[in-house]
Amino acid sequence: MKPIHRAAVIGAGVMGSGIAAHLANAGIHVVLLDMVPPNLDETKKTDRAARNAWAQGGLEKAVKARPAAFFHPSFARLVEVGNVEDDLERVKDCDLVIEAIIEKLEPKQSLFARLEKLVKPSAIVASNTSGLRIAEMMAGRSEAFRKNFLVMHFFNPVRYMKLLELVAGPDTDPAVFERVVRFGEDVLGKGIVVGKDTPNFVGNRIGVHAMLATLQGMVEMGLEPEDVDAITGPAMGHPKSATFRTADLVGVDTFVHVADNCYASLTEDEDREVFKVPAFARGMLEKKILGDKTRGGFYKKGKDGQIQALDVKTLAYRPKGGDEAIRKATKAIEKIGSPEERVRKLVADEGKAGAFAWKVLSKSLAYAARRIGEITDDVTAVDDAMKWGYNWELGPFETWDALGFVKTAERMKKDGIALPASIEKMIAAGATSFYQGDEVFDLVKGAFVKRAIDPRSATFSILKKGEAPVLKNDGAEAWDLGDGILGLTFKTKANSIDPDVISMLSLAAAKAEEDFRGLVISNDGDHFCVGANLFLVVMASGQKDWESIRTMVKNYQYATQRLKYARVPVVAAPWGMTLGGGLELCFGADAVQAAAETYAGLVEVGVGLIPGGAGTLNMLWRALEGIPEGASINTQEIVTQVFKNIALAKVATSADEAKALGFFRKTDGVSFDKARLLTEAKAKAIGLSESGYHAPAPKAYKLPGESGIATLKMMVDTLVAGGYATEHDAKIANKLAVVLCGGAGGASREVTEDEILELEREAFVSLCGEEKSQARMQSILMTNKPLRN
Repeated sequence: MKPIHRAAVIGAGVMGSGIAAHLANAGIHVVLLDMVPPNLDETKKTDRAARNAWAQGGLEKAVKARPAAFFHPSFARLVEVGNVEDDLERVKDCDLVIEAIIEKLEPKQSLFARLEKLVKPSAIVASNTSGLRIAEMMAGRSEAFRKNFLVMHFFNPVRYMKLLELVAGPDTDPAVFERVVRFGEDVLGKGIVVGKDTPNFVGNRIGVHAMLATLQGMVEMGLEPEDVDAITGPAMGHPKSATFRTADLVGVDTFVHVADNCYASLTEDEDREVFKVPAFARGMLEKKILGDKTRGGFYKKGKDGQIQALDVKTLAYRPKGGDEAIRKATKAIEKIGSPEERVRKLVADEGKAGAFAWKVLSKSLAYAARRIGEITDDVTAVDDAMKWGYNWELGPFETWDALGFVKTAERMKKDGIALPASIEKMIAAGATSFYQGDEVFDLVKGAFVKRAIDPRSATFSILKKGEAPVLKNDGAEAWDLGDGILGLTFKTKANSIDPDVISMLSLAAAKAEEDFRGLVISNDGDHFCVGANLFLVVMASGQKDWESIRTMVKNYQYATQRLKYARVPVVAAPWGMTLGGGLELCFGADAVQAAAETYAGLVEVGVGLIPGGAGTLNMLWRALEGIPEGASINTQEIVTQVFKNIALAKVATSADEAKALGFFRKTDGVSFDKARLLTEAKAKAIGLSESGYHAPAPKAYKLPGESGIATLKMMVDTLVAGGYATEHDAKIANKLAVVLCGGAGGASREVTEDEILELEREAFVSLCGEEKSQARMQSILMTNKPLRN
């Protein structure tokens, strides 16, 4: 597969700039072009900066975007800007050109006619259209151009949404299509769904239908937006943003545009009337009530800081409320861990929540079944599109299985909901579910077929060998992952670190040294590890049991050190929240293979403490390890930066930002697709083992001592004087300064690891005895909100 090194993105709006940013995240050099702003002043018509203003503005918005479009602001250096009048010829050097201009046929056709004269024969040209037909866009284009053309439909925000829909035209070269599949999966980390050239393809065809069926159901049952969001959120296996918060995030105008496109183009669709936008949504457009972009949509924050909801009958805001019975029922259901069990409980509810859930789900599931053969031939593609593009926990067919395939089909027929003949044939064939082990029912062929599963996308449960774990206690398990690798995984709530986990770290390291050639630490759940079990620390502090706290801290310090000096390579595979003790665990590994979306930081000051699992030692040591031996350098600046990262509780918003902050090494790996994280971490452990791994030797570094402490204290005092920090913040920071500078009462000297660990331990225990630190810990436990006291 010929690699793609350089790309052009034409159109610097939200989608175009987002695509350019993510290409840059993947190390691709990008040319971002847009129109020359119309009606330029005569004095600026030859000014390149003025002519490039739209493209430059798109890039700047991407850099400032929240959530961030770039993994790190420095990645923006890979993006060059220009305009389509002066710079279109720059596409000559590009391997890939992606069009993301206005969603109108004529401008696209005109652009493709110009591109045809410029792109090199091997270049791929793609459109990010969400609904226009390839045949129409390619009218008048040569066969050579058409064979290198396809649709690459990204979902917004591009960095975070895994779905990439690919649609081939009748003349697209299969080799070109496969090249883009490999690029999308392996380089961009996307989940590929292959759709047919039909309006809004797969994700938006099913998703917009589901949303509009939900809006119509709300009107029919007389519910409020808050009621609908309570039902169609986590209780249904959908994200917390549910229906109307999602509409606010996407933009009501964008949603209406997609729905209108469906209604206009789907003249033969039996559910065409479902795509008719309700009158209240039209009214919102007229009044510019568009969602977050106008600081008000279905919800907005009032002047008093309270959330208000839109009355869809009057388009006036009122205090957020909703039906108490619905809220009570759905809150109870949301606490269930399994999404399958949640949706079963929801539909079984005998009140309004259950009635509404069945009303919208039954329509959506039946519609998805009727679309097989039209928008895609694969039920898995529909499920993946909704999980990757809409963040549903279960796709439509997985939801159907959860509710009971035959029972649900019979209830639909009883309610007069039309089912396709393929479902009837499926029932007649004796099938009881769409998914059966590693097979899926093919509604087109009428039989079960093997699922196309990428072996690199393997979970812990898939990789583990044998009937039982190699090691086990209440907090963690260690399993044989094959190829000589031992895998350690936590079983605690939120993968927090407790005495059982601490014990297992040392046991797993010893077992790996004895019977394996490497150790990988990988967790399931919502996040990798949220840190230490704070409840245990609060309980011991309340009982003034300082010795048990000191023992627990010492055990964790030496557990992370045990990993660090294990005689086999240790690889940590973090993702999501990797905070406090979770990051300290990564410090103890020889290498990290992190998911791109890893949010790491030492945040202990927020609960009135400092890191207590060798975090101060190992973060400082990592910052100092690149200094050549014999170099005469004042380590104060390095110590100061580590101090800032910990004292300000900085949290990296990507794995690459974690590298920039010194949380991960520059050589650590980044997995763009989290589904491949475990297999890539395992491969890294094997690679280290096969390349002559030897455990490192303990180090000692020269630290600033008393003068460094004084410098950091001066900095803290300035923050307190300016009102940026409290007196208790200062107390915590000053204790941290003593640890990082190698202890009080002496000049600059070489300090050993054990000395730092003892300083860290004593500072941690002493802060546990502070009343204000205890109050901070209790606030997090009781309200999940930090307390600044």
